[in-house]
Amino acid sequence: MNRNRLVSLIVAVALFMENMDSTVIATALPAIAADIGANPLALKLAVTSYLLSLAIFIPASGWVADRFGARTVFRAAIGVFVLGSIGCAMAGSLTDFVVARIVQGIGGAMMTPVARLVLLRTIDRRALLGAMAWVTMPALIGPMVGPPVGGFITTYASWHWIFIINVPIGIIGIVLVTRYIEDIRAETRERFDFVGMALAGLGIAGVAFGLSVAGLDFLPTSVVVALIAGGAVFLSLYILHARRTPSAVLDLSLLAIPTFRASVIGGFLFRLGIGAWPFLLPLMLQIGLKMNPFQSGLITFAGSFGAMLMKPVIAPLIKRLGFKNILVPNAVISGALLAACATFTEAMPVAVMFAILLAAGFFRSLEFTSMNTLVYADIPSNRMSKATSLVSVTQQVSIAAGVAVGALAVDATFRFGGHGELTTADFQPAFLVVGLISASAALVFMRLHHDAGAELANRAPTSAVASDDRVG
Repeated sequence: MNRNRLVSLIVAVALFMENMDSTVIATALPAIAADIGANPLALKLAVTSYLLSLAIFIPASGWVADRFGARTVFRAAIGVFVLGSIGCAMAGSLTDFVVARIVQGIGGAMMTPVARLVLLRTIDRRALLGAMAWVTMPALIGPMVGPPVGGFITTYASWHWIFIINVPIGIIGIVLVTRYIEDIRAETRERFDFVGMALAGLGIAGVAFGLSVAGLDFLPTSVVVALIAGGAVFLSLYILHARRTPSAVLDLSLLAIPTFRASVIGGFLFRLGIGAWPFLLPLMLQIGLKMNPFQSGLITFAGSFGAMLMKPVIAPLIKRLGFKNILVPNAVISGALLAACATFTEAMPVAVMFAILLAAGFFRSLEFTSMNTLVYADIPSNRMSKATSLVSVTQQVSIAAGVAVGALAVDATFRFGGHGELTTADFQPAFLVVGLISASAALVFMRLHHDAGAELANRAPTSAVASDDRVG
């Protein structure tokens, strides 16, 4: 195995562990609650505390990697995540469990952006597209594999193994990182932006937490509104702060680069819709179509299988067509396939559902890999750490927003219908809404130059790209 693929695989395994763990817990919550004597609804704190921890600490990841070295921080992040996993397995109360999830979130917050940074600084730009195809897989497979794996482990073993299994994976990861990952760090050191960190952390936490619980009847509406509004105020203050701070913790000036701006804004819209899918689909299959968690998990796995089928053809396809010609129509196709889940009924054959989800995973994999590669096309090497932090933050908030939009759409349909319990029909408008949002990303990608990212795709440009198209 060549070095590029080995580094990509090491990064992918670490990201898979983090991505799967964030979803595998969902099916185990009732069993965990019963075991530690907590209310299952109260145990939602374990999910939201992890999200909060991610949101608060991600902005610091780029500076920490530059200061202490990517290998050192990546290795430490895996170690912290494993310690948090051990804490979860040993938790005897709700407080213990929430604290352990916060520790996991700190590890995850450093693991994801630093993993991307390792990839970007280790692999040549011309090999980046193929590497990103590997690294995108965990984000696609983890959320789909999580529910059936969690249901299987909880049913046939014990919920503790959901977290214990991270220990050997983490140890192997630390050994591989130590042996094969270079300890790359920035040539010049910047002062850490503590004020920006506080403003960004409070803003992101307020918005992300508020959106994550909106429509779930977890907190009073007034509290949810206050969280989102307060977060928005802190984010506004951060924007003012960043404009007059040369080394802001989240470098918003990167948005002046057209390929970065289009990938971040278009990616936000696309992920907002797609982010609702792992939340909506299992609920509809279980509540509306009366499937058990393991059955619904096996059906949703079709999306992951479709993503794996796409991986070998992504690089040749982008090389032939170019990023823009992929991103624009593919956003529409992916959005339409997401909306097609609204057609699922008890009368529909499972094979048809599987085929739709297979195709959805296929095209979604192509869009994610294209966006995740193009976003770094014109980023100077000395700004890569800032770019990975900003990308990770926007991805986190977009997923939280997607869950919120999906939940609110279901809740609105249910209240309007006036019936006593949720049915399949209550989920159908939600799929149409989030599908339309994902498809709207095409409007952003249409503004890309037709030769955007040509170097990364190993594709000869059809015309000279003007300098203002590359740097804004």
